[in-house]
Amino acid sequence: MNMVTYGSGEKDDPWVLKTPPQSSEFEAWRERSAQVPALIIQVGKTRLSYHLRGIEDAHAMLLAHGDWMLLGNADEGKATREETLEHWARAAENPLGGYYGLRKGYRGRFANYVSPVMELLGLVELEHNARNNRLRALG
Repeated sequence: MNMVTYGSGEKDDPWVLKTPPQSSEFEAWRERSAQVPALIIQVGKTRLSYHLRGIEDAHAMLLAHGDWMLLGNADEGKATREETLEHWARAAENPLGGYYGLRKGYRGRFANYVSPVMELLGLVELEHNARNNRLRALG
């Protein structure tokens, strides 16, 4: 784990993390009391939000998968490669039945921002290469 990791993961004390290639820093926190419990990602002035349950759902999927999986980062509206975390995070077949992203137009990039949170929580092993990073479940 070669990323910045401090904070408690709450709005007033967010985690400060880096994307898998270690190229960008972002803040993340949980909003458990929101109408839809969310993981909030702040990248510069852009705020992304994902269903908080996506962390546990992705971990369960990766445990069942049992091997390394490509992240497959992609913005909303861009095609995703099958057999990637990003593809799963917007597929009708996932436990949510579609996008884990909450804000239309900003629902992509689940793999890019949620995987470092999962690594911090000890749920996955995550690669930190310049491209084509993978992750696998721990536990």
